[in-house]
Amino acid sequence: MPSDTAEVISLPPELESARAVALATNLPYAGGVSPAVAWRLFEAGAAQLVDVRTAEERKFVGHVPGSAHVAWATGTSLTRNPRFARELEAKVGGKEAVVLLLCRSGKRSALAAEAAAKAGLTRVFNVLEGFEGEIDGQQHRGGGDGWRFHHLPWVQD
Repeated sequence: MPSDTAEVISLPPELESARAVALATNLPYAGGVSPAVAWRLFEAGAAQLVDVRTAEERKFVGHVPGSAHVAWATGTSLTRNPRFARELEAKVGGKEAVVLLLCRSGKRSALAAEAAAKAGLTRVFNVLEGFEGEIDGQQHRGGGDGWRFHHLPWVQD
């Protein structure tokens, strides 16, 4: 949420820890959190959850109820959204917003978090593992990690 004062509200302890790890490992964005931590923070109203997958992925694979959507890329060729940072800033209410980005596996959301940081949104975190998790040896997702694997709330159209 934007503020009219110069005061910046401190981050929840889980995000302060993630930020410390990010600084220690030279991540180019604020840090990463597990799906369970992301859900707790989102449910408590301590952070906004923004899905950066395509509209088609959200519709056909599922999404987190109440999450916002700003596509990092679009279409089957995943063409990068050149307005991503501006759209994200507008969607979350300003550069000081505490934001958790979610994609399929945590890779696109990491790139999106980096782009957000470069645009001055310094409190944007990546949800590790993503919505579906990493692909396994059988070319499947969701068998060992990810939002759905952890039985966190989601819906499908």
